[in-house]
Parts: sequence; structure tokens; C-alpha cells
Amino acid sequence: MNIPRRIAQTLINSLKGGVVPRVGLPYITVGRKAEIDALLHDVEIIADGGASFRFIMGKYGSGKSFLLQTIRNYVMAKNFVVVDADLSPERRLQGTRGQGLATYKELIRNISTKTRPEGGALSLILDRWISNTQQQVMEESGLGITDPGLAPAVEKKIASVIYSLNEMVHGFDFARLLTLYYQAYVAGDDGTKAKVLKWFRGEYGTKTEAKQDLGVNIIITDDDWYEYLKLFAAFLKQAGYAGMLILIDELVNIYKIPHSITRQYNYEKILTMYNDTMQGKAQHLGIILCGTPQCMEDPRRGVYSYEALRSRLAEGHFAGEHKDLLSPVIRLQPLTYDEMLILVEKLADIHAGLYGYSQIVTQQDMADFIEIEFTRIGADTHITPREVIRDFIEVLDIVYQNPELKVRTLLGSDKFTYAKNAVEAETTDEQFAEFEL
Repeated sequence: MNIPRRIAQTLINSLKGGVVPRVGLPYITVGRKAEIDALLHDVEIIADGGASFRFIMGKYGSGKSFLLQTIRNYVMAKNFVVVDADLSPERRLQGTRGQGLATYKELIRNISTKTRPEGGALSLILDRWISNTQQQVMEESGLGITDPGLAPAVEKKIASVIYSLNEMVHGFDFARLLTLYYQAYVAGDDGTKAKVLKWFRGEYGTKTEAKQDLGVNIIITDDDWYEYLKLFAAFLKQAGYAGMLILIDELVNIYKIPHSITRQYNYEKILTMYNDTMQGKAQHLGIILCGTPQCMEDPRRGVYSYEALRSRLAEGHFAGEHKDLLSPVIRLQPLTYDEMLILVEKLADIHAGLYGYSQIVTQQDMADFIEIEFTRIGADTHITPREVIRDFIEVLDIVYQNPELKVRTLLGSDKFTYAKNAVEAETTDEQFAEFEL
């Protein structure tokens, strides 16, 4: 494969480090076609004015984050705006010490478009909206950039966009801030623009401060941050984007909350988001949450411990061995032997191209490697792509640095215990969880 060295280096470094690369995913995407097709169908619904909500459920290292990143890159290319965040002890959906607001801040900090895929695109989005509106008015009216009638015409056009937000919760204040930003843009007032951006990012701590700076007597809080994401989705559609996709990973951090009441409040927030999207209260908005089977299905601490969610999300009587990818919960199945073989072939090509050597790992070596990984005790239920990929890149690194070493000899030396250790560690974690319960 002819891959730029910068991208090849990022792919190899990220995968060996156990994290999902943000670039180059098409070069290593294997399997998951059915899951990707199901999520892309949701994207079409969002673009048409609907909304969607999905849980992606899989074990650590099973490819949840990889699937999220693949969808993220695809929808940005289709003119969607994407916001993403990982939950943590400091970032939840609801909290008593600003944890919900912290999640909102992280989402807005990571707001991304196809021209700013690395995040931080909020000011770019607003400036692009104003610039495009000016251009549209000029084309429709025939007015020139220096024509004194242009500014009132543009302001009227922007007012019509903003007016449509007034009927939504907090829409009036949201619209007022957009107006302030437009006026500051026209006047070249970078100070006011910065203050409006600060407000949109949820960084005002008190209403008094917001009132003094911007004349609005409201700030984004732990309780209402999700309402502002719905406002953003509606605004972004008016601003020329296809819609907004919210990606939230590490749902397990809600499962780990020790206090049952706090967990319930977080699950209640999920229920609100779920109902909004399923009942048509949200538009041009998609939400995907990722978690492990345990954090979903545990009847005492997981999502299913909240009865209103369990009754909506639990599988019906006919699921069984058949996958229903149209249901709200997508359960990731392990990659097959053949899919893993294709993946390691791709990695071998990328590695050889990056370091400039002729391929030294044969097809049989790759097949032997996959066989060794998949025949370990417990591999049928516990081994994940992350461990296999990390092991294989280590094989490539060692063989490249030691040309006299035969791959078969290396594979038979029992030096590669990452995947086995991961199996043992996960088994221990499950046993501990059972003991704790």
C-alpha cells in the first residue's frame, strides 16, 4: 500500500500503544461492515431531520473506539459536525460538582468539522456561518461588499435563522448570543467574540459574570447542558451543516460510580437523551454511547439496573443467535480468524513501507501467528483485536531489527504473552466483580 510515512508512523505507533489512531483508518479497516452500514443508515436519517441513539457494546479492546473513529471520519466528510468525549471520574452525564458540565466542556472543546478534524472548530463554524450568509445575500440581491444595503440585508437573513431557535428550551438566550457574535464580527470586536465563545464553551461560573460581560442572565449548568447540544444541532443545520453527531465513550465510568443514587441520576440523563431522539423531540442529532457488556447488563450497577432503560433496551425473545443491528444496542462480535489474518497482512505491508524493507514475514508466518494467538486458553472468549495487533507489531519490530531471526522460531519461543496476560487479567477482573457483588 502506498501510504504517506507520516500516516504510517501514526498508525503503527497508535496501534502498538493500544489506542485508536485519528488518521489512516481506511488503510486498516477490516470487518464490521454490517455494524458500519447500520450506523450509516442512522446518519442518513439525521441528515433528513431525524435523530438517532445507539449503544455500542463490546469488551475492552474489541474495537468500540475504532468503530467510533471510523464513523466520526465518515460523517465529517459528509459535512457533519462531530463532538466527542470520554467519560471519567471527573466527567459524567450528571453530577453534584460540575461533572456533567465538564463533559459538555470536553464535547465543545472537541467540536470538529472536515476542515478542522482535530477539534476546536467552534469559532470557525460561527465565522463560516456569517461569511456564507453574506455571500448568499450578495448572490441573491446583487449587492456588493461595499454596498451600504448589504449589512441590513445580512442581518435580516441571520435574524430569520436565529428566530427559528426561539421556541426551543433556552433558545431565546442562545439566539441572543448568536446575534452578539454577529454584531461583534461585523464591528471587528474580537473581545466580545471571545466572551461569546467563552459562554458557548460553558466557561462562565456565575450568572453575574455573564450578565456583566454579555447582558445575559443565564449560564450553562450541570442540569441543562444537554439542552444546549440540541440547540447547537438545530443551529448547525441552519448554518449549512448536515447535522451533529455526539460520541461518548467509556460509559463504564458511570458503572463504577460507588453511590447508587448518583448512578441513577446519570442513567436518568441517558433516558432523557434516549427519549428525545426516539420520540422526535430532537432533530438533526445523533448520539452514540460506548460501553462494556458488564456496564450495560449488570442488573445491580449497570444501565439495565435502571428499569426504564432496561425495558427499552433489553433484547426481545427472538434475538438469540441472530444479530438485530436495527435495535438501539449494537453488540460487537469478535473478528473472525480470516478477518484477523487480513488485518495482520495490512499491518505487515504498512510496517515494511514505513521502514523501507522488503516483506520478510510470509503468508504462512502470519497464519501461524493468528493460530497461536487464537489457540491460547481462554482466547475464544477473551482475546481482542487490540492484544493481537499489539503482539503482531512487536513481532514485526523484532524481526526487522534482527534479520537473522526466523519468525517461526520467534513465535515458538513463548515470548509473546501480552494477549495471554490480557486474558488472565480480564478473567481476574470478572472474578473480582463477582466477588464484589
